[in-house]
Amino acid sequence: MKTLASKWMPGLAFLARRLGMTALTLLGLVTLVFAMVKAIPGDEAQVAAGPEASPAQVEAVRQRMGLDAPIIVQYGRFVGRVLQGELGTSISTLQPVRDDVLNVFPATLELVVVTLVLSLLLAVPAAVAAATWRDSAFDRACRVSAVAAGGMPTFWLALLAQYVLASRWGLLPISGQQSLDFTVPVRTQMPMVDALLAGNIAAFADATRHIVLPALSLAAFFGAQFFRTLRASLIAILESDFIVPVRAKGASFTRIMLRHALPNSIGPTVTLVGVLLGMMIGSSVLVESVFGRQGVGAYLTNAVEQKDTYAVLGAVLFVGTAVCISNVLVDLLLLAVDPRIRAAQLQGSKR
Repeated sequence: MKTLASKWMPGLAFLARRLGMTALTLLGLVTLVFAMVKAIPGDEAQVAAGPEASPAQVEAVRQRMGLDAPIIVQYGRFVGRVLQGELGTSISTLQPVRDDVLNVFPATLELVVVTLVLSLLLAVPAAVAAATWRDSAFDRACRVSAVAAGGMPTFWLALLAQYVLASRWGLLPISGQQSLDFTVPVRTQMPMVDALLAGNIAAFADATRHIVLPALSLAAFFGAQFFRTLRASLIAILESDFIVPVRAKGASFTRIMLRHALPNSIGPTVTLVGVLLGMMIGSSVLVESVFGRQGVGAYLTNAVEQKDTYAVLGAVLFVGTAVCISNVLVDLLLLAVDPRIRAAQLQGSKR
């Protein structure tokens, strides 16, 4: 029993430490966003009551919403409700914020997943080829392209792609999530998934065409980051000492790359995925606004315009929670697949 407990204790200590850091991060996020929303000019009670409401009606709404209490009391009440899983009621939709966010987040999640897949599909083959033919014309072209793509704002790339590929050349839809010609039962709020569940291949193809431009606009930036990290890791592994005996045994370069170099260099890229996932979700909010997609971006934009405090806080907190959970999952994945990271982290937990 003692041996079993000592075996699991370092892992449990690491998990407890990561969950504690996640809780502090979310608390800081709630505090920061709450303060920012309160600093926005305007009266929440007036917005909730409507432009034609009388002063008495506005005051009644203020009292009903608890806006007449001191700021610290409002903050404490909000944190208490969040701990109970209650994010408040949106003053613009009159629906629970939790339900609103759960309704729009799947569309954003679909865009993020497609972006991540496209980023890796662009980055991994290019990084492998660039590391294989290091300092060649192909390698230099890839590095220049990565620097250029990594230095451009995603919303500018989105506008450029929208103008050139959609408006001028007409290759892809200019905006939206799906054409009005297709009616698909909504089950998951993800157009591509709903089309597949309905068995409507034409609707799936149409939803895919609508998501290509937004996903490519994001993938150009994030794929550049993945390419640079993976290329550097591959070159370091190929030049390391443990590759020498593998080459001495007569292994082909393809076998060395696929069986030894790539598996041992994927760790930093996986870590980068976890680090950039939050930025990917944040960037998708801007790209959704450019392409008129009904995700968290449209919801947040409307909430900020309406000074919908609970909607803004709830949406940001929901997204922040998703990002923090994904980061924890990435850390656990790295512990499972990389013995070097596992040894370093677990030894640190023992101290």
